[in-house]
Amino acid sequence: MPARPLRFDAPVLHAIEACHLCAEACILCADTSLDEAAASLARCIRLALDCAEACSTTGAAMARRTAANAALLRPMAETCATLCEACAAECDLHVDEHDHCRLCAEACRACARACRAAAMSLGPNGLLPGK
Repeated sequence: MPARPLRFDAPVLHAIEACHLCAEACILCADTSLDEAAASLARCIRLALDCAEACSTTGAAMARRTAANAALLRPMAETCATLCEACAAECDLHVDEHDHCRLCAEACRACARACRAAAMSLGPNGLLPGK
């Protein structure tokens, strides 16, 4: 018998959306930074690409919410939030010169908050309390 899908709660739904928006903002930031070919943006580009990948993966895993991946959701959301915070901090160093870094930092901070809220809404095994 296939595993029954788990129900979604508001923090998880918000985190899924924030992850996808953040991934898009990070890719835009990295791509625009590459066009500017500034050596000072190398760390920013790498963090933005890593963050985009983490957000895409975390958002997709939260969207699936199957019993098979439930135990991974909480640590994935927490790791995604940590990476988003690191990316936002790096982008903050460049906001005066690059508007795309400001947009990326804002999206990263929003995603970090959403992922932390989703992680808190999940029990230690990745399930909603009482499930």
